[in-house]
Amino acid sequence: MEPLLDVQNLTMDFGGLRAIDRVSLQARKGEVVALIGPNGAGKTTLFNCITGIYKPTAGDILITPPGQETRRINHLKTHQITAQGLARTFQNIRLFQEMTVLENVMMGRHCRSTAGVLAAVLRDSRTRREERDIVERSYAILREIELAPQVNELAKNLPYGAQRRLEIARALATDPFLLLLDEPAAGMNPRETKELEEVIRQICDEKRIAVLMIEHDMKIVMSVSDRIIVLDYGEKIAEGTAGEIRVNPEVIKAYLGEEDA
Repeated sequence: MEPLLDVQNLTMDFGGLRAIDRVSLQARKGEVVALIGPNGAGKTTLFNCITGIYKPTAGDILITPPGQETRRINHLKTHQITAQGLARTFQNIRLFQEMTVLENVMMGRHCRSTAGVLAAVLRDSRTRREERDIVERSYAILREIELAPQVNELAKNLPYGAQRRLEIARALATDPFLLLLDEPAAGMNPRETKELEEVIRQICDEKRIAVLMIEHDMKIVMSVSDRIIVLDYGEKIAEGTAGEIRVNPEVIKAYLGEEDA
């Protein structure tokens, strides 16, 4: 199966510091790929390169959206990459706290709208249909994420775990084929983490999109991932299934250190 995302020998330098060193990875349809490693390993830097926040020093980022040709996205800006079909959440919650749950998801959906400024002012029949479609599709996503009962609640009033899921709902509103989750379980209690696991698996199984996830919670990583990629000091040191990564000596060394002989 051709990968939706194909990162080839990606390198990112900041002055004299090499944060990412020739890292390659792939993500395929319906697959959860977890990116793990000690603090400072380069995980978020890699996400920032893929999503256009940083321009990589070297290497290629290739995407193959379903039914389309492979294209290189190294040169694109963040909003252009979102339009290509990549959506991301962040470590810190970035909701519109004073907007309702529905309005937050609608904000994500607007990147797929076609109405211009004039049409929005005149509110012709096509524009009104598009607005109804945005509301209906946003509400459908909230049902899938099990947030429909809170549709009119302000985002700031949601419990922490629900806010995290709302961020995912807003990302899904952009119609991505690849969803990048940056520490989605951070700060969650065990019940919220379990709910998140179910949401991630549901997204992959039903929508058949790929999920690339940075996460420090090894329980959710081992539970939900199809493949795990391990970074250490900007280099990829291991890749495999949960069972393979759990016993990999390079991974154990990176996380636990190595005693002097």
